[in-house]
Amino acid sequence: MSRFLRYTLLLIALLALLLFVAIHYLSWHPRAQENLAVQCTPGAPELAPGQALKVMTWNVQFLAGKRYVFWYELADDRGPDDRPSPEDLAYNLDEVSRVIRAEQPDLVLLQAVDKGARATDYQDQLALLRERVVDLYPCATQAYDWKAEFVPNLHILGSVGRTLATLSRYRIDHAERLQLPEREQGNPLTLPFAPKRALLSAYLPVQGGGQLAVLNTRLDDYASGQATQLRQLKAVTRQLDSLESHGQSWLIGASLEMLPLGQRQRLPAAEQARYSPESDLHLLWDKYPMVPSNAEASGEDRLLWLTRRPNGQGGDGPDRTVDYLFHSPRISRVEALVRQEDTLDISDHLPVLGSFVLPVR
Repeated sequence: MSRFLRYTLLLIALLALLLFVAIHYLSWHPRAQENLAVQCTPGAPELAPGQALKVMTWNVQFLAGKRYVFWYELADDRGPDDRPSPEDLAYNLDEVSRVIRAEQPDLVLLQAVDKGARATDYQDQLALLRERVVDLYPCATQAYDWKAEFVPNLHILGSVGRTLATLSRYRIDHAERLQLPEREQGNPLTLPFAPKRALLSAYLPVQGGGQLAVLNTRLDDYASGQATQLRQLKAVTRQLDSLESHGQSWLIGASLEMLPLGQRQRLPAAEQARYSPESDLHLLWDKYPMVPSNAEASGEDRLLWLTRRPNGQGGDGPDRTVDYLFHSPRISRVEALVRQEDTLDISDHLPVLGSFVLPVR
Protein backbone atom coordinates (compact mmCIF):
# COMPACT_ATOMS: atom_id res chain seq x y z
CA MET A 1 0.00 0.00 0.00
CA SER A 2 1.42 3.35 -1.02
CA ARG A 3 2.10 6.11 1.51
CA PHE A 4 -0.46 8.35 -0.21
CA LEU A 5 -3.18 5.70 0.08
CA ARG A 6 -2.36 5.08 3.76
CA TYR A 7 -2.56 8.80 4.52
CA THR A 8 -5.81 9.07 2.57
CA LEU A 9 -7.40 6.21 4.52
CA LEU A 10 -6.15 7.66 7.79
CA LEU A 11 -7.64 11.04 6.93
CA ILE A 12 -11.00 9.45 6.03
CA ALA A 13 -11.02 7.53 9.30
CA LEU A 14 -10.18 10.69 11.24
CA LEU A 15 -12.95 12.67 9.52
CA ALA A 16 -15.44 9.88 10.20
CA LEU A 17 -14.45 9.89 13.88
CA LEU A 18 -14.82 13.66 14.09
CA LEU A 19 -18.26 13.43 12.44
CA PHE A 20 -19.34 10.76 14.93
CA VAL A 21 -18.15 12.87 17.87
CA ALA A 22 -19.89 15.98 16.51
CA ILE A 23 -23.19 14.14 16.01
CA HIS A 24 -22.98 12.66 19.50
CA TYR A 25 -22.20 16.03 21.07
CA LEU A 26 -24.90 18.00 19.23
CA SER A 27 -27.70 15.43 19.63
CA TRP A 28 -29.57 14.48 22.81
CA HIS A 29 -29.28 11.24 24.76
CA PRO A 30 -31.91 11.14 27.53
CA ARG A 31 -32.00 8.43 30.16
CA ALA A 32 -34.82 5.89 30.28
CA GLN A 33 -36.20 7.54 33.42
CA GLU A 34 -35.49 11.02 34.76
CA ASN A 35 -36.87 12.85 37.77
CA LEU A 36 -38.08 16.32 36.78
CA ALA A 37 -38.21 19.68 38.46
CA VAL A 38 -41.63 20.74 39.73
CA GLN A 39 -42.54 24.40 40.18
CA CYS A 40 -45.11 24.87 42.93
CA THR A 41 -45.90 28.01 44.85
CA PRO A 42 -46.34 27.55 48.62
CA GLY A 43 -49.82 26.66 49.79
CA ALA A 44 -50.98 24.82 46.67
CA PRO A 45 -53.99 22.72 47.74
CA GLU A 46 -54.21 18.94 47.68
CA LEU A 47 -56.81 16.91 45.85
CA ALA A 48 -59.66 15.51 47.94
CA PRO A 49 -61.20 12.04 47.59
CA GLY A 50 -64.39 12.07 45.54
CA GLN A 51 -63.90 15.59 44.19
CA ALA A 52 -64.71 16.78 40.68
CA LEU A 53 -61.79 17.45 38.35
CA LYS A 54 -61.80 19.26 35.00
CA VAL A 55 -59.00 18.40 32.55
CA MET A 56 -57.86 19.90 29.24
CA THR A 57 -55.43 18.33 26.78
CA TRP A 58 -54.19 20.44 23.86
CA ASN A 59 -51.41 20.25 21.29
CA VAL A 60 -50.70 23.97 20.89
CA GLN A 61 -48.31 23.60 17.91
CA PHE A 62 -45.57 25.74 19.51
CA LEU A 63 -47.95 28.76 19.36
CA ALA A 64 -47.55 29.03 15.58
CA GLY A 65 -51.18 29.49 14.55
CA LYS A 66 -52.75 28.54 11.24
CA ARG A 67 -51.14 30.87 8.70
CA TYR A 68 -48.34 28.48 7.78
CA VAL A 69 -47.58 25.20 6.06
CA PHE A 70 -44.36 24.09 7.68
CA TRP A 71 -41.63 22.25 5.81
CA TYR A 72 -42.32 18.89 7.48
CA GLU A 73 -46.08 18.97 6.78
CA LEU A 74 -45.83 18.12 3.08
CA ALA A 75 -44.29 15.09 1.40
CA ASP A 76 -40.49 15.21 0.96
CA ASP A 77 -40.31 18.19 3.34
CA ARG A 78 -41.69 20.52 0.67
CA GLY A 79 -43.67 22.80 2.96
CA PRO A 80 -42.86 26.46 2.26
CA ASP A 81 -42.53 27.72 5.85
CA ASP A 82 -39.70 27.21 8.32
CA ARG A 83 -40.93 29.27 11.29
CA PRO A 84 -43.79 31.45 12.56
CA SER A 85 -43.38 35.20 12.90
CA PRO A 86 -42.78 36.84 16.30
CA GLU A 87 -46.14 38.58 15.91
CA ASP A 88 -47.97 35.27 15.47
CA LEU A 89 -46.15 33.73 18.42
CA ALA A 90 -47.26 36.62 20.62
CA TYR A 91 -50.83 36.54 19.32
CA ASN A 92 -51.26 32.81 19.84
CA LEU A 93 -49.75 32.97 23.31
CA ASP A 94 -52.53 35.41 24.18
CA GLU A 95 -55.11 33.16 22.49
CA VAL A 96 -54.04 30.01 24.32
CA SER A 97 -54.10 31.96 27.59
CA ARG A 98 -57.58 33.28 26.75
CA VAL A 99 -59.00 29.81 26.17
CA ILE A 100 -57.42 28.39 29.31
CA ARG A 101 -58.77 31.26 31.41
CA ALA A 102 -62.22 30.87 29.85
CA GLU A 103 -62.37 27.13 30.66
CA GLN A 104 -60.33 27.18 33.89
CA PRO A 105 -59.66 23.43 33.97
CA ASP A 106 -57.98 22.04 37.05
CA LEU A 107 -55.31 20.33 34.94
CA VAL A 108 -53.91 21.55 31.62
CA LEU A 109 -51.90 19.02 29.61
CA LEU A 110 -50.11 20.67 26.70
CA GLN A 111 -48.08 19.16 23.89
CA ALA A 112 -45.63 20.88 21.47
CA VAL A 113 -44.54 23.68 23.81
CA ASP A 114 -41.19 25.13 22.73
CA LYS A 115 -38.23 25.88 24.97
CA GLY A 116 -34.95 27.11 23.54
CA ALA A 117 -35.75 26.49 19.87
CA ARG A 118 -34.24 28.75 17.22
CA ALA A 119 -37.43 28.66 15.13
CA THR A 120 -39.43 30.25 17.97
CA ASP A 121 -36.80 32.79 19.05
CA TYR A 122 -35.52 30.62 21.91
CA GLN A 123 -38.71 31.26 23.89
CA ASP A 124 -39.57 29.42 27.08
CA GLN A 125 -43.22 29.15 26.12
CA LEU A 126 -44.33 27.49 29.33
CA ALA A 127 -42.80 30.34 31.36
CA LEU A 128 -44.53 32.89 29.14
CA LEU A 129 -47.84 31.09 29.55
CA ARG A 130 -47.45 30.77 33.31
CA GLU A 131 -47.01 34.53 33.58
CA ARG A 132 -50.58 34.84 32.30
CA VAL A 133 -52.23 32.06 34.31
CA VAL A 134 -50.11 31.62 37.44
CA ASP A 135 -53.03 32.79 39.58
CA LEU A 136 -54.92 29.70 38.38
CA TYR A 137 -52.06 27.18 38.31
CA PRO A 138 -49.55 27.32 41.14
CA CYS A 139 -47.86 24.11 39.96
CA ALA A 140 -46.21 23.12 36.70
CA THR A 141 -43.73 20.66 35.24
CA GLN A 142 -42.42 19.87 31.76
CA ALA A 143 -40.33 17.33 29.86
CA TYR A 144 -38.54 17.52 26.53
CA ASP A 145 -39.55 15.20 23.73
CA TRP A 146 -37.28 16.85 21.13
CA LYS A 147 -34.00 18.53 21.92
CA ALA A 148 -30.70 19.23 20.17
CA GLU A 149 -28.06 21.93 20.27
CA PHE A 150 -27.83 22.11 16.49
CA VAL A 151 -29.80 20.21 13.85
CA PRO A 152 -28.02 20.02 10.46
CA ASN A 153 -31.22 20.42 8.48
CA LEU A 154 -31.52 23.33 6.06
CA HIS A 155 -34.96 24.13 7.49
CA ILE A 156 -33.64 24.30 11.07
CA LEU A 157 -29.88 25.02 11.19
CA GLY A 158 -29.97 25.65 14.89
CA SER A 159 -31.31 24.38 18.18
CA VAL A 160 -34.59 22.59 18.75
CA GLY A 161 -36.47 22.29 22.02
CA ARG A 162 -40.01 20.97 22.26
CA THR A 163 -41.73 19.82 25.41
CA LEU A 164 -44.73 18.34 27.09
CA ALA A 165 -46.07 20.65 29.82
CA THR A 166 -48.52 20.10 32.66
CA LEU A 167 -50.18 22.87 34.68
CA SER A 168 -52.04 22.05 37.87
CA ARG A 169 -54.34 23.87 40.26
CA TYR A 170 -53.32 21.24 42.85
CA ARG A 171 -50.00 20.31 44.38
CA ILE A 172 -47.65 18.09 42.42
CA ASP A 173 -45.45 16.00 44.69
CA HIS A 174 -43.04 14.83 42.02
CA ALA A 175 -42.77 14.25 38.28
CA GLU A 176 -40.75 12.06 35.96
CA ARG A 177 -39.92 11.63 32.30
CA LEU A 178 -40.16 8.11 30.88
CA GLN A 179 -38.50 7.53 27.52
CA LEU A 180 -40.66 5.91 24.82
CA PRO A 181 -39.21 3.73 22.02
CA GLU A 182 -37.19 5.70 19.50
CA ARG A 183 -37.11 5.51 15.72
CA GLU A 184 -34.85 2.71 14.50
CA GLN A 185 -34.86 3.36 10.75
CA GLY A 186 -33.61 6.40 8.91
CA ASN A 187 -30.55 8.26 7.72
CA PRO A 188 -27.79 7.52 10.28
CA LEU A 189 -26.60 11.13 10.02
CA THR A 190 -30.02 12.64 10.85
CA LEU A 191 -31.65 9.93 12.99
CA PRO A 192 -29.85 11.04 16.21
CA PHE A 193 -31.56 14.45 15.85
CA ALA A 194 -35.10 13.04 15.58
CA PRO A 195 -37.68 13.65 18.34
CA LYS A 196 -37.46 11.32 21.31
CA ARG A 197 -41.00 10.86 22.53
CA ALA A 198 -41.70 10.52 26.21
CA LEU A 199 -44.30 10.20 28.93
CA LEU A 200 -44.50 13.11 31.34
CA SER A 201 -45.91 11.74 34.59
CA ALA A 202 -46.93 14.05 37.43
CA TYR A 203 -48.08 12.68 40.79
CA LEU A 204 -50.63 14.66 42.80
CA PRO A 205 -51.22 13.74 46.46
CA VAL A 206 -54.76 13.08 47.65
CA GLN A 207 -55.85 14.06 51.15
CA GLY A 208 -55.87 11.11 53.50
CA GLY A 209 -53.35 9.14 51.46
CA GLY A 210 -52.82 8.00 47.92
CA GLN A 211 -52.17 9.99 44.76
CA LEU A 212 -53.40 10.66 41.26
CA ALA A 213 -51.01 9.98 38.38
CA VAL A 214 -51.44 12.52 35.57
CA LEU A 215 -49.73 11.55 32.33
CA ASN A 216 -49.09 13.58 29.20
CA THR A 217 -47.65 12.41 25.89
CA ARG A 218 -47.35 12.84 22.15
CA LEU A 219 -46.50 10.00 19.76
CA ASP A 220 -44.65 9.96 16.46
CA ASP A 221 -46.61 10.11 13.24
CA TYR A 222 -47.43 6.82 11.54
CA ALA A 223 -44.94 5.73 8.88
CA SER A 224 -45.62 2.78 6.58
CA GLY A 225 -43.14 -0.02 7.10
CA GLN A 226 -42.03 1.26 10.50
CA ALA A 227 -43.40 0.22 13.87
CA THR A 228 -42.21 3.15 15.99
CA GLN A 229 -45.66 4.58 16.66
CA LEU A 230 -47.06 1.16 17.60
CA ARG A 231 -44.09 0.43 19.86
CA GLN A 232 -44.63 3.77 21.59
CA LEU A 233 -48.33 3.04 22.10
CA LYS A 234 -47.51 -0.36 23.57
CA ALA A 235 -45.08 1.28 25.99
CA VAL A 236 -47.77 3.77 27.07
CA THR A 237 -50.22 0.90 27.52
CA ARG A 238 -47.75 -1.02 29.68
CA GLN A 239 -47.29 1.99 31.92
CA LEU A 240 -51.03 2.46 32.35
CA ASP A 241 -51.44 -1.27 33.00
CA SER A 242 -48.78 -1.05 35.69
CA LEU A 243 -50.53 1.86 37.40
CA GLU A 244 -53.87 0.07 37.22
CA SER A 245 -52.48 -3.20 38.57
CA HIS A 246 -51.12 -1.35 41.60
CA GLY A 247 -54.50 0.23 42.36
CA GLN A 248 -53.32 3.66 41.22
CA SER A 249 -55.85 6.19 39.91
CA TRP A 250 -54.62 7.86 36.71
CA LEU A 251 -55.59 9.85 33.66
CA ILE A 252 -53.69 10.76 30.52
CA GLY A 253 -53.97 13.45 27.86
CA ALA A 254 -52.38 12.56 24.55
CA SER A 255 -51.78 13.75 21.00
CA LEU A 256 -51.58 10.34 19.36
CA GLU A 257 -51.94 10.74 15.56
CA MET A 258 -54.21 7.68 15.65
CA LEU A 259 -57.82 7.56 14.53
CA PRO A 260 -60.88 6.06 16.22
CA LEU A 261 -63.03 3.44 14.52
CA GLY A 262 -64.68 4.53 11.28
CA GLN A 263 -62.73 7.72 10.58
CA ARG A 264 -59.92 6.54 8.29
CA GLN A 265 -62.23 5.67 5.40
CA ARG A 266 -63.82 9.11 5.58
CA LEU A 267 -60.52 10.81 4.71
CA PRO A 268 -59.19 11.36 1.15
CA ALA A 269 -56.94 8.53 -0.06
CA ALA A 270 -53.77 10.60 0.34
CA GLU A 271 -54.67 11.38 3.94
CA GLN A 272 -55.59 7.77 4.73
CA ALA A 273 -51.97 6.83 4.05
CA ARG A 274 -50.94 8.93 7.06
CA TYR A 275 -52.65 6.47 9.42
CA SER A 276 -52.30 2.79 10.13
CA PRO A 277 -54.86 0.59 8.34
CA GLU A 278 -55.26 -1.22 11.65
CA SER A 279 -56.94 0.49 14.59
CA ASP A 280 -53.91 0.19 16.87
CA LEU A 281 -55.62 2.47 19.36
CA HIS A 282 -57.70 -0.53 20.40
CA LEU A 283 -54.79 -1.43 22.69
CA LEU A 284 -56.08 1.36 24.92
CA TRP A 285 -59.81 1.54 24.23
CA ASP A 286 -60.19 -2.23 24.78
CA LYS A 287 -59.17 -1.66 28.40
CA TYR A 288 -59.82 1.91 29.39
CA PRO A 289 -62.45 4.64 28.92
CA MET A 290 -61.59 6.96 26.01
CA VAL A 291 -62.65 10.58 25.47
CA PRO A 292 -64.06 10.88 22.91
CA SER A 293 -65.31 7.32 22.72
CA ASN A 294 -65.60 5.47 19.42
CA ALA A 295 -69.37 5.95 19.53
CA GLU A 296 -68.92 9.70 19.88
CA ALA A 297 -66.06 10.16 17.40
CA SER A 298 -67.70 8.11 14.63
CA GLY A 299 -71.39 8.43 15.46
CA GLU A 300 -74.18 10.77 14.45
CA ASP A 301 -72.58 13.75 16.21
CA ARG A 302 -69.01 12.92 15.12
CA LEU A 303 -68.36 16.45 13.82
CA LEU A 304 -68.45 17.70 17.40
CA TRP A 305 -65.53 15.45 18.33
CA LEU A 306 -63.03 16.26 15.57
CA THR A 307 -59.76 17.60 16.98
CA ARG A 308 -57.37 18.05 14.03
CA ARG A 309 -57.34 20.60 11.23
CA PRO A 310 -54.09 20.02 9.30
CA ASN A 311 -52.23 23.03 7.95
CA GLY A 312 -52.37 23.61 4.22
CA GLN A 313 -55.51 21.59 3.56
CA GLY A 314 -58.85 22.81 2.34
CA GLY A 315 -62.02 22.87 4.37
CA ASP A 316 -63.35 25.21 6.98
CA GLY A 317 -62.91 23.01 10.01
CA PRO A 318 -61.33 19.90 11.53
CA ASP A 319 -61.73 16.57 9.75
CA ARG A 320 -60.32 13.93 12.11
CA THR A 321 -59.84 12.97 15.78
CA VAL A 322 -56.29 12.36 17.01
CA ASP A 323 -56.31 13.89 20.53
CA TYR A 324 -57.72 12.03 23.52
CA LEU A 325 -58.17 11.69 27.23
CA PHE A 326 -58.05 8.21 28.77
CA HIS A 327 -58.66 7.44 32.42
CA SER A 328 -58.68 4.68 34.96
CA PRO A 329 -62.05 2.90 35.40
CA ARG A 330 -61.82 4.04 39.04
CA ILE A 331 -62.46 7.59 37.81
CA SER A 332 -65.96 8.51 36.63
CA ARG A 333 -66.59 10.68 33.59
CA VAL A 334 -69.21 13.39 34.00
CA GLU A 335 -69.06 15.28 30.71
CA ALA A 336 -66.69 16.09 27.86
CA LEU A 337 -66.35 18.20 24.73
CA VAL A 338 -63.96 19.48 22.08
CA ARG A 339 -63.79 23.28 22.13
CA GLN A 340 -64.05 24.07 18.42
CA GLU A 341 -65.84 27.34 17.83
CA ASP A 342 -63.10 29.81 18.81
CA THR A 343 -59.94 27.68 18.60
CA LEU A 344 -59.72 26.85 14.89
CA ASP A 345 -57.01 29.43 14.15
CA ILE A 346 -54.83 28.93 17.24
CA SER A 347 -53.34 25.53 16.44
CA ASP A 348 -53.75 22.63 14.03
CA HIS A 349 -55.15 20.70 17.01
CA LEU A 350 -58.17 21.58 19.15
CA PRO A 351 -58.48 21.26 22.92
CA VAL A 352 -60.28 18.26 24.41
CA LEU A 353 -61.93 18.78 27.80
CA GLY A 354 -63.34 16.31 30.27
CA SER A 355 -64.91 16.57 33.72
CA PHE A 356 -64.41 13.62 36.07
CA VAL A 357 -65.01 12.51 39.65
CA LEU A 358 -62.17 10.97 41.60
CA PRO A 359 -62.78 7.79 43.59
CA VAL A 360 -63.88 8.27 47.20
CA ARG A 361 -61.05 5.97 48.32
